[in-house]
Amino acid sequence: MVSGLYDEDSMTAQKHTELVREGDYVAEVDVNLLHEADSAGPGWGPYYSLNDTRKLQSVRRALRSRNLGDAMKLARVYRLTPVSAA
Repeated sequence: MVSGLYDEDSMTAQKHTELVREGDYVAEVDVNLLHEADSAGPGWGPYYSLNDTRKLQSVRRALRSRNLGDAMKLARVYRLTPVSAA
């Protein structure tokens, strides 16, 4: 293990849904927020795992390029529509 980095085994995970918006699309991406198991000092958490970070990046890239099929493999995708004032 590299000095100064946390071992993911010493962290607790909390399920979280992150919203990724690109243009008129938004995706709900399920990720885990990692918290330091020993909160003796001031931490910088919560953290994303490397895999969850890559998942968020993949969804953002897919939405940006309008590749909705790839985005929907990793997330729930919605199209945003403006609400007109009545």
